[in-house]
Amino acid sequence: MKLQTIMMVIALGVACLAAPAAAQDDKNPPKSSNARFGDPTSTGRMYQGYLYGVIKELNPSEMVLTQTAAGTDQTIRLGKKTKFVQDGKTSSLDKFKAGDKVWVDVDKGKKAGDLVAKKVVAGVDLVAVP
Repeated sequence: MKLQTIMMVIALGVACLAAPAAAQDDKNPPKSSNARFGDPTSTGRMYQGYLYGVIKELNPSEMVLTQTAAGTDQTIRLGKKTKFVQDGKTSSLDKFKAGDKVWVDVDKGKKAGDLVAKKVVAGVDLVAVP
């Protein structure tokens, strides 16, 4: 009789503890497979391969970037076909100044092997929100 009472108390105790735990599982939001703010590669992917730096010197024919991945100042030629984008909108060379943080899409020059800018991007790029 005592054994039967002890088993009954244990069974009721387990049932009482399991019910609230099961109810809490329904209230938790689903876990994301990515970081807190979504997939970080969805916005960074468009600038992979671009050269990042801070404009040190700027004139109509070239710009010098400092704080690049190479660790040294890099001179980049600007051509007639170079496109400028600032805050997600088309811009021009005169809107850029020394100290601006930029991402530059570059090609190697065919003759001298120097870097030629295809596109210079600065500011906040407007990315479509999913």
